[in-house]
Amino acid sequence: MNKVILSKQKAITIFLVFAIGYYISNLLRAITATISPNLVSEFNLSAGDLGLLGGGYFLGFASVQIPLGYLLDNKGPKKIVSYFLLVAIVGIISFSLSQNFISLLISRILIGVGVGACLMGPLTAYRVWFQDETQQRANSWMLMTGAIGMLSSSLPVQFFLPIIGWRSIFGILAILTFFSIVLIVIFIPNWNKGNTYDEKGSIKEVWQNEFFKSLVPMGFFNYGGLFAIQTLWAGPWMVKVSGYTPEESANGLFIIYLSLLFSFLTWGYFVPRFSKNVSDAIRLLKFGAPLNLIVLAFIIYLGPKAGAFHWAFFAVSSVFLSLSQPAVGMAFSLSNVGKALTSFNLLLFIGAFALQWIIGIIIDVAMNFGFSEISGFRFAMVFFLLTSLFSYLFFLIKNLKN
Repeated sequence: MNKVILSKQKAITIFLVFAIGYYISNLLRAITATISPNLVSEFNLSAGDLGLLGGGYFLGFASVQIPLGYLLDNKGPKKIVSYFLLVAIVGIISFSLSQNFISLLISRILIGVGVGACLMGPLTAYRVWFQDETQQRANSWMLMTGAIGMLSSSLPVQFFLPIIGWRSIFGILAILTFFSIVLIVIFIPNWNKGNTYDEKGSIKEVWQNEFFKSLVPMGFFNYGGLFAIQTLWAGPWMVKVSGYTPEESANGLFIIYLSLLFSFLTWGYFVPRFSKNVSDAIRLLKFGAPLNLIVLAFIIYLGPKAGAFHWAFFAVSSVFLSLSQPAVGMAFSLSNVGKALTSFNLLLFIGAFALQWIIGIIIDVAMNFGFSEISGFRFAMVFFLLTSLFSYLFFLIKNLKN
């Protein structure tokens, strides 16, 4: 089964078109952190409600990952990403019209379903159409595009909130999503199933793979928890723990996402020199994965003194986790790459949903037992730290020979 390597010009066009969709998906993922004060005020949400609402995106995203793998391997990214984005448009419009929490939650889940292919579709395409040595770079620069989307969800959204309101912002996002679909239909090549798909590929083979199994806890807790923090809880931490105003929190989120942008830009340039295969990725993960745990422990220790720059440092120190996704893709044959990538993505987003909700629940429970809200946030982050530490140790033990 041969890879169909495309020309450099065609590859750049494909990357840019897919990057627009992934930009929108990350803007939608992170926007709840910026508009959370508005939603809490308008709908009288508790911390648990807010965590569940933010996690609804991840729940919808995760729910489609397994069938998505089969669809991508069979039908290709052009059809699947564009069809799924139509669902996202329905969710975005529904969210903008919501009048109660249940409607917000259902709409948020629909959005998660609709953007569920925005990264896995491109990564599947890159695995087949791009040179092997460019896999890490393409992945890192897609994540950089995602950071731009999260960046746009902070100060730009905060600027327009008092002018047009959060509902109109979602209306504009629905239009941008439709524009992305048009570009995909025009510029992305059709999928040649005969060259890329092997009937012997199976989901069972993915989940029985030893390397994949070693990454299961890390994907769920470390990577999933990172998503939970950067797309929701960093914002409330800055408001409730650090004492920021909503505007200062938006500025803080901008700093966090800008730091992510530059880290992924730099990472994408240099990492192909150090990580050319699965073994290289394992060695780098062994070294780099604990760094964000050290930073997180320091943030918990500082408590109210930890603000935007500390969370930005935490986000940048987590960049090593991005090695895991393309490594999973490279660990499997072309016939299973879509299933492998979406299976791993399932772990990330179920983890993000679970941790986003659990963090909110821990905060509420702590306050019900008479602890301060600041203590509740610290307890929640200790839970995140301990589960992430367990995940790293599990990965380390499983890959001792590498």
